[in-house]
Amino acid sequence: MSLTYSAYQRARRRSRQAWAIILLGAATIVAALTWFFLSGQFAVSEPAVSGPVDAPVFNPAWMKPLPGASAVAPAKALDALERLRVKGKAPQTGYDRTQFGQAWLDVDRNGCDTRNDILRRDLSAVVFAEGSSCKVAAGDFMEPYTGLRVSFRRGQDTSASVQIDHVVALSNAWQTGAQQLTPQQRQTLANDPLNLLAADGPANVKKGAGDAATWLPANKNFRCHYVARQISVKTAYNLWVTPAEKDAMKRILGSCPDQQTIYSRR
Repeated sequence: MSLTYSAYQRARRRSRQAWAIILLGAATIVAALTWFFLSGQFAVSEPAVSGPVDAPVFNPAWMKPLPGASAVAPAKALDALERLRVKGKAPQTGYDRTQFGQAWLDVDRNGCDTRNDILRRDLSAVVFAEGSSCKVAAGDFMEPYTGLRVSFRRGQDTSASVQIDHVVALSNAWQTGAQQLTPQQRQTLANDPLNLLAADGPANVKKGAGDAATWLPANKNFRCHYVARQISVKTAYNLWVTPAEKDAMKRILGSCPDQQTIYSRR
């Protein structure tokens, strides 16, 4: 009987040892995975922020007002929407990017081109290229269309991951009244900080020339601001909305009826 009890004790010890080895191995795996994901070996995006999201327009410390840009008065976006003309889209005939001037000019004459102005405005922890006070080399921001934290690094293979989006696409503007603007007014529209946002490259490509009826940000917390910004741009440049576009805007603003127009306070 003593032999049986002794064998039982040895079996129990071996069992405890086996379980200890298993638990130690599991802890090691968990620790390794934690290090892998949090140490930068694998980029983990932050989840979308909760609550309404806003976005900047103008920083008077280093941006200058554009000559000829129309002011947008503070008002409820829904009221401003009701004041916009409602028409079908005009033909796209004659549209070309050059109708809005050369891309990314230094229109406000602050010494920096528009793309770098917007990167500097929208990104945090901005790093400039060596020897430059304009050329943005790196930065981070909470990207508005996805709601995820995105890093920008200038380079042949990385710059396109963050693009500068025209909130009202230039092709859409052309079909909703910009054909009647002067070349100078169109150039201002294409470079107006009100109409520009740093955005996730793939999301911007997916948007294309879509209006609110065909594309909205995946980040639902940003949709009220986004629609109000489109309304503000169309107000500033006397553009119209299509019936479907207006219906989509009203649907979005129905969840935020006190949303204001977006204006720069410049």
